[in-house]
Amino acid sequence: MLSTLGTLLPIFGLVLAGFICRKRNFLGPTAASELNRFVIWLGLPALLFDAVSHSSTSELAQPGFIAAFAIAGAVIFAVVLVAQLLQRRHLADSSIDAICASYPNTAYVGFPLLMLVFGPASLVPTTIAAVLTACVLFGLAVILMEIGMLGETRQGSPLLAVGKSLAKNPLMIAPVLGALFAASGLRMPSSIDSTLRLLGDAASPCALVSLGAFFVDNRKGFGAQGKAARLALVKVFAQPLLTWVIAGPVLHLPSPIREMAVLLSALPTGTGPYMLAEFYRREAAVASQTILYSTLGSLLSLTALLTLLHPARI
Repeated sequence: MLSTLGTLLPIFGLVLAGFICRKRNFLGPTAASELNRFVIWLGLPALLFDAVSHSSTSELAQPGFIAAFAIAGAVIFAVVLVAQLLQRRHLADSSIDAICASYPNTAYVGFPLLMLVFGPASLVPTTIAAVLTACVLFGLAVILMEIGMLGETRQGSPLLAVGKSLAKNPLMIAPVLGALFAASGLRMPSSIDSTLRLLGDAASPCALVSLGAFFVDNRKGFGAQGKAARLALVKVFAQPLLTWVIAGPVLHLPSPIREMAVLLSALPTGTGPYMLAEFYRREAAVASQTILYSTLGSLLSLTALLTLLHPARI
């Protein structure tokens, strides 16, 4: 147990550092958003491009991992969405609840955690998970939000809206460019390669500090605590359990890939749902509280999973 906590301590220690520094005003009121901009526009795209551009086609083609991770997330999303719609809730609000329960924080927590546990071998699976989360799942939520908001505040085609959004998303562009570069057979100049690695190395610590500062600036919505707590429980316990069933008894994936898929599914809710909720002015309180509760709950769930899945690695 102590060794497991030692594995997680650097991750949540940086989150705590960001929280304390923002709370004490060592970081200003725009710190979380500015650090987030660095991660989204520079650090994480560099990491994604570097990981994909140095990977072979066989490394990127992991249908078993993709199936286990994607199917589990899709089922959780669909179940929560349908459950909320059956209660006659608005499609936009139901979509926020669904993505809160199924959107793992692959960018901020996934990369540093799996790097600590599995080393460089985790970069490609985590990149695949990040693309599925930030592009496919987020895109689905945007489509549903646009459909729900049609006739209220927005006009036009939801498919066109999500297409524009994804086309401008650096988390979508970077791995695509990395795959094209890898397929070209060209060799990256060492100076550019070093620059990308420096930016990529800065992504994880900046993201974790940003997440801590984010919690200080988004502690609202106490009336949403009950729903947020339920969504957090689904996120950190139900989703990894379903992923384990698909990856293990159903698909019989190799041990390291199975473990990575389960751990990535067990990550707390990322900040994407909150950004989406704030943009559409729907359920922002629920989203921020779910992120907070799932992050705290993941201390228990990730510790348990690390202990059960591969104690020899920690």
